[in-house]
Amino acid sequence: MKKTLLSGLLAAALLSLTLPSCGPSVTEGDDDIAAATLPPLPAAPDTTKGAKQPEQFRELNSVNATEDIKKMQQQM
Repeated sequence: MKKTLLSGLLAAALLSLTLPSCGPSVTEGDDDIAAATLPPLPAAPDTTKGAKQPEQFRELNSVNATEDIKKMQQQM
């Protein structure tokens, strides 16, 4: 009987602690909040250093990468 009573009291205590936290915490006056707009985001930095980007990007695969590497290497 004592074990049942102790577990019942423990369950009741836990339930009474969790019930207030489940309820809504909004009161009647909270709807009067003034919403301000955020400032615009700054422009993205230019990482291309003014170089013109191609209209259509090439597919990234090993053949195209090898061709690009050969173009970048110094010719002997």
